[in-house]
Amino acid sequence: MTVDAARVLSRMFSDISVAIDAEKDRLTALDGAIGDADHGITMSLGFNAVKTELSGMDLDIATASSVFTSAASAFLNAVGASTGPLYASAFLKAAKIMEADQSLSLANQVAMIEAMTAGIQERGKGQRGDKTMLDAWFPATEAAIKAQSGGADAATMWTDLTDAAAAGASATRSMVAARGRAARLGERSLGHMDPGAASAVIILQAMMKSLVDASSL
Repeated sequence: MTVDAARVLSRMFSDISVAIDAEKDRLTALDGAIGDADHGITMSLGFNAVKTELSGMDLDIATASSVFTSAASAFLNAVGASTGPLYASAFLKAAKIMEADQSLSLANQVAMIEAMTAGIQERGKGQRGDKTMLDAWFPATEAAIKAQSGGADAATMWTDLTDAAAAGASATRSMVAARGRAARLGERSLGHMDPGAASAVIILQAMMKSLVDASSL
């Protein structure tokens, strides 16, 4: 059971890397409008580093929590910008959750999403409406918790949370940036989607692809 979970998570990070690479140019263009035009490149570097690191792990003995811990280290080492510590914190929080239960039960998947969001918020001190990645992660977490409490299956839960994340990312167009480099633009940041929120949607959609059928592990 533990071995299967580690393999699923390793594949999940590979799926995230592929998905980010496919959207790298779009993410960079979004960042070019309100930031340093490097978000797509940065995220690609980070998740490619994670994929490389996990490909060298012995998944016959690895645990789900150790996969997240290795991902955190690899991402942070590859990405020195603010995104690096944010996602490293997210992965370390998820690793802590998985220590108690190494399975990929639906409850654990929801706890994983909740923990990742908490890690990002605690590290970045962001709030809803700041026009950051949290404007996708917060609604995704809320949708996941609501779906689970309502007795939804994994497919419904993941559909609900990815839809909520996408709506949250889209809503950043109407926000004035309060954090990050985009905050320097003030009102001029209006009308542009936050690139961090956009990449969060890509990450969650890739996670869905890997995890929606794994809740029985």
